[in-house]
Amino acid sequence: QVQLVEPGGGLVQAGGPLRPSCAASGRTFGSYFSSYTMAWFRQAPGKEREFVAAILWNDGSTSAATSVKGRFTISRDNTKNTVYLQMNSLKPEDTAVYYCAARLYYSGSDYYPSHFASWGQGTQVTVSS
Repeated sequence: QVQLVEPGGGLVQAGGPLRPSCAASGRTFGSYFSSYTMAWFRQAPGKEREFVAAILWNDGSTSAATSVKGRFTISRDNTKNTVYLQMNSLKPEDTAVYYCAARLYYSGSDYYPSHFASWGQGTQVTVSS
């Protein structure tokens, strides 16, 4: 059983930073977290869930959506089974529920929600203008 827990959301003023995290637990995750590609998605009210950023399991390379590139950085600490999303220069349009997701041994360059089997419960991020 895989569990992903995401603390770290909240309310922030435009231009400010926020750093949600995602901690993985469970018998399988505990031993093999480093073998999972981890990603962040977000979903705003009335919109589809969209890709934000990902970090590969094999070489640690990262990808980010154009809308957040240069502002958001994804990182991971395999010793803590945790992935982070450093969000800087936040904008009101970044307001959404942010979800972390995991997929074992995924090395692709496309990131769609259907590619990921394990999901966290989501954390609300609200950016006020």
